[in-house]
Amino acid sequence: MLEVDIPGFGIVKLEHLVSAFSGTLSCDGTLLPGLAEQLNAVVQILQIHIVTADTFGKAQDEFKNVHCTVHILSGSGLDLQKEEYVLSLGAEKVVALGNGNNDRRMLKAARIGIAVTGGEGCAADAVMAADIH
Repeated sequence: MLEVDIPGFGIVKLEHLVSAFSGTLSCDGTLLPGLAEQLNAVVQILQIHIVTADTFGKAQDEFKNVHCTVHILSGSGLDLQKEEYVLSLGAEKVVALGNGNNDRRMLKAARIGIAVTGGEGCAADAVMAADIH
């Protein structure tokens, strides 16, 4: 668990990091260089959950050396599925990362939502839903 007192935001007690994969932690479905090691350091403090539609079909393989849960989504309503996943963990204990339009609801639901702008950009709705961008 991670407990932080953020001025103007209050005390935050986090247990889970929930992240999208495509564009947030990867480029073209490949985990960004050095990120596996960084995530394995974070897992000492927070449980890591990857929620993805796995557009490139590589998520399971990309996270094989990361101590995390990979949750593959399917069908329609990916934004709702991601939000429901965050809510199932107890949204007040979640920090979420995302960059896509389908991440907006999960970013809004999480105690702390972070919109990530990388090489693949960031949807305006994700930025608007996030606490940090």
